[in-house]
Amino acid sequence: MADAATPVVIEASALDQLISILKSKGFEVLGPVRRDGAIIHDHVESSADLPRGWVDAQSGGRYRLHQEGDAYFGYTVGPSSWKRLLHPPEQPLWRCGTRDGEIRIDAAPVDETRHALLGVRPCELAAIAMQDKVFLDGPYRDPHYAARREGLFIVAVNCSRSAETCFCTSMGTGPKARECYDITLTEFSDGRFLANAGSTEGTEILGALSGRPADAADVDAAEAATDAAARQITRRLETRGLPEILKTSPEHPRWDEVAARCLGCANCTMVCPTCFCTDVEEINDLASGDSARVQRWASCFTADFTYLHGGGAVRESSRSRYRQWMTHKLATWHDQFGTSGCVGCGRCITWCPVGIDITEEAAAIRGSTEGG
Repeated sequence: MADAATPVVIEASALDQLISILKSKGFEVLGPVRRDGAIIHDHVESSADLPRGWVDAQSGGRYRLHQEGDAYFGYTVGPSSWKRLLHPPEQPLWRCGTRDGEIRIDAAPVDETRHALLGVRPCELAAIAMQDKVFLDGPYRDPHYAARREGLFIVAVNCSRSAETCFCTSMGTGPKARECYDITLTEFSDGRFLANAGSTEGTEILGALSGRPADAADVDAAEAATDAAARQITRRLETRGLPEILKTSPEHPRWDEVAARCLGCANCTMVCPTCFCTDVEEINDLASGDSARVQRWASCFTADFTYLHGGGAVRESSRSRYRQWMTHKLATWHDQFGTSGCVGCGRCITWCPVGIDITEEAAAIRGSTEGG
C-alpha cells in the first residue's frame, strides 16, 4: 500500500460521485443494503441503496434493525460477511463430459470481475487478511479466490458505534482501520465524512471527489468518533496465554456445559468471516451424461464432517465438535497461520440461537485453570 494522502472532508453527496467513478473504472460496486430485516451486501447503484438511518441492536441470539438518526453507516455488522464474495458458499471446480467422442475435463473458469467493496468494517478487513493467509499464502493457492482478491478495491468505514456483541478491541482489529484498504471513511454526525487514501488507486479516486483538505479539528473529530465506539465495547476476550490454556484443557468440564446448550446448527461457522472449511460433491447429469465437482461450505459442527469410510465420525459428540471449533479458532490457528482466527466481530454470538458466547466460554476455562 502507498502512503496515505492528506485526509479530505467530503459531503454525503460525494458518495454518489465515488460509486459513479468506481463503476466508470469497470468495478461492480457492492455495499450494504437492507433486506429481509437485516443488513447484507449486494450491488449498489447509488447512495439511495445504502441503509441510511438504520441501526442494529444485537445481543446473544438476537438481531433487530430499527430507524435512528440519519447515518449511512450507522449499523455495525450483519449476518453476511465479505467472505461470501471472495470464498463463496458454492464454487464449481471442474466439469467432465464427452466432446466429439473424447472425454474432456474442463476446469471452471475463474471470475475476473473487478469488485469494489463499499462499507468494509475494520474487523472485516482483518478477516480478509486472514483469508489471504489461508487461500493465497500457503503451498496450495486457490485460483478462484486469487482472481477475486486481485481485482478488489476496498472502501473501509470506521466504526462510530458498537454493538453489544462486538469485542474487536480485544483482538486488535478495530474500531479503526489501520491498513489493507484503498479508501477509508469516518462518518460524522452532520453527514460529512473524513476520507483517507491507503493506496495509489485510492489516492487517485479520492482526488477526483469534491471535498476540501481536512484540518486538525476534522482529524480530531474522526478520532473522537472511533474512540467513542471503542468505549461502548463491553465484551472482552483475554488473549494472553489463551492458546496454551485451550490446548491443555481437552477434558475441561466446561465443554460438557456448553455442549448441553449447543444445537449443532453450524450458524456460528456460516456467519463467521474467517471460517474456511469446505467439502466437495460430485454431481452427475443423467440427461447429458456430464459430471461436475462442486466445492461447498462445510462446518465442523455437523456430525458427518469428520466421517471416515469404514470408521464412522471422529467427533461424534457436540462436546468434541464445539471444543474443536473454539480451540482451532483461538489456539491452533496461531500454529497454522501465525494469528488468531477470530476478529471479534461478535457474529457467532448474535446468530447463535441459544446465545452461546465465545468470550464467556474462554473466560470460564481460563478462570478455573488459573484458579480464578
